[in-house]
Amino acid sequence: MDIGIGLPNTVPGTEGRTLLDWAKNAEEAGFSTLGTIGRLVYPNYEELIALSAAAAVTSRIRLTTSVLLAPLYANTALFAKQAASLDRLSGGRLVLGLGLGGRDDDFTASALPTTGKGRRLDQQLTEMKRIWAGESYGYAGAIGPEPVRPGGPELILGGAAEASFRRVALLGDGWFMGGGTPDMFAAGAAAVDKAWAEAGRPGKARKLSLAYFALGPDARNQADNYLLHYYGWLGDVARQIAAGAAVSTEMVKGYADAFASAGCDELIFVPTTAAPDQIGLLASAVL
Repeated sequence: MDIGIGLPNTVPGTEGRTLLDWAKNAEEAGFSTLGTIGRLVYPNYEELIALSAAAAVTSRIRLTTSVLLAPLYANTALFAKQAASLDRLSGGRLVLGLGLGGRDDDFTASALPTTGKGRRLDQQLTEMKRIWAGESYGYAGAIGPEPVRPGGPELILGGAAEASFRRVALLGDGWFMGGGTPDMFAAGAAAVDKAWAEAGRPGKARKLSLAYFALGPDARNQADNYLLHYYGWLGDVARQIAAGAAVSTEMVKGYADAFASAGCDELIFVPTTAAPDQIGLLASAVL
């Protein structure tokens, strides 16, 4: 199982220079990917822009949106162009993890309806695939640039409903669990495999998951402060998410072992603090 690390792009107060240094140090430490989580109504850096900055100071590490809320990107042609541009500029390192989003405020701020998100995502995926395949749209021809990967960046789709699993099988390259236990992951992975086989797809979908972490003497406070703020709109569920954060070397190792046993292909540890020592502490624990 590959081990990735998130950029602290959603940790309030993180400076741009910190993101660049974090990206360079994560690559040097040997992590497989840099991940970003995202929302609109929050003091975070937008995912594609954050990963574009990371691409400029790295050369090997994958760049994964984990996940980007696709229905908020209502201009699908522009979204496809942005993704293809980042993929091309990074040498084909973009992994486009996409989800529906569950916060009403993000959609209210975008003047978009909160209903029909799944249908809109299906339409977006279909249109993006046509654009990346080079379909002509007018006098100048296709909407470029052409992605490095034939057919476009790898598409890893989130969700825990049957419709989400079918979407992965019909339109995606893999599945993303945005949070939960290894047992929950194993159940979701089995459902994805079933949908994949029913769709007649060869091989298996790639499967990824996230786990929040903080390491060091103040780890529990750091994780609680960030996660209770970020997920505050969820009430008691926010406290459950915070309690599940890996805040010791033993917990980090345990999560890695359990997710690997559950069939996870890549586990991305998401930081709850932008302190630069987190990269080395995590690398020492799991790499």
